[in-house]
Amino acid sequence: MKIGFIGLGAVGAKLAGSLLRNGQDLVVHDLDPGPVADFVARGAEAGADPAQMMRDAEVVITSLPSPAASRAVLDAMLPEMGPGKIWMEMSTTDPAQIEAQAAEVAGRGALAIDCPVSGGCHRAATGNISIFAGCDRAAFDRVLPILTLLGRRVLHTGAVGTASRLKVMTNYLATANLLTLCEALVTMKAQGLDMATTYEAIKISSGTSFVHETESQLILSGSRDVDFTMDLILKDLGLFQALADDAQVPLELSPKVIEIMQDGARRYGMRGQTDRIIERLEEATGLKVTAPGFPDELIDEEPEERGYEVRPPAAS
Repeated sequence: MKIGFIGLGAVGAKLAGSLLRNGQDLVVHDLDPGPVADFVARGAEAGADPAQMMRDAEVVITSLPSPAASRAVLDAMLPEMGPGKIWMEMSTTDPAQIEAQAAEVAGRGALAIDCPVSGGCHRAATGNISIFAGCDRAAFDRVLPILTLLGRRVLHTGAVGTASRLKVMTNYLATANLLTLCEALVTMKAQGLDMATTYEAIKISSGTSFVHETESQLILSGSRDVDFTMDLILKDLGLFQALADDAQVPLELSPKVIEIMQDGARRYGMRGQTDRIIERLEEATGLKVTAPGFPDELIDEEPEERGYEVRPPAAS
C-alpha cells in the first residue's frame, strides 16, 4: 500500500517517521522543503502536491496546524477521491468541520477517518503515542493496521467528529494541569522548598499526572521546550470552549485558562513554547524555578511495539 503524508511539522514528521521506520511505501509533502528532503534521504518519495498524492496513493494522511490548512489541502484532494481512496485526518481540528468534510469525502465514494493523536511529540517519535479514531466500525477495521504502526494505543471513539471532540478535551485538561503545576512549583519555591524534592513529592503523590511527569521536567531544566506553541494551544482551547458554548455548558475555568494563555502569547509570542507560561509567575515573584538534573528534552524510553486497539469496559 502506498501512503501519502502531508504536513511534516513537530508532530507530523514524527508520525510519518514511524511509517517509514516500519517499511511503508511513503510519499511526503510539506510547504517547507527541508523536512521533505530529509525524508527523501531516508527512502521516502517527495509528493508534488496533495492532488497528485491522492491520485497516486491509496491512503493520504494529513497532520496540519489549523482547520484552515486542512480545508485547503482537502479542497486540492477532493477531485481525485473516489472508491478505494482513504483520507486520514490526524490534525487537531474543528469537530463540526471534520464532520462536514467527511460527508464531502463520502459523496465521492471515499472514506474519511477522524484520527487525532495525544501523548506528546516525544511519544509520537517512537510510535508510542495514543490515537483516537472517529469513523464507522468497518472503516476503522480497514485502517487499524496503519494506526497500529503510527501509535501504541488506538481507541475507536464512534462516528466521525467524536475523536476531534475528545482530542480538544484532552488538550484543555493538559493545559489546565500545566497552569496548576506552575502555581504549585512557584509557591513551593517561594516557601523555600527544594525543587527536585518538590518534583518527587508530586510524582509519588495523588497530585501526579502525565503533564507533571513530562512537562515539569522541562520547566525545571530551564529548557521550556515542549515542542508545542502558544498559537496551537490557543486554537485547541478555543475549539473546546466552542463545544461548551454550543452545548450551553457554563464553564468557569476554561475562560480563565484561555485568558492566561493569551497573556502568555502576548508576552512570549504566538510561537513561544507553552511551558514558558511559568515565567509569568517567575516575573511576578522574582523567583527562578529550576533545578539541576532534569532533561532539556523529553525522550520516550518505552520500547516501541506494534500498537493495539483499546476497548472501553463492556456494558453490564
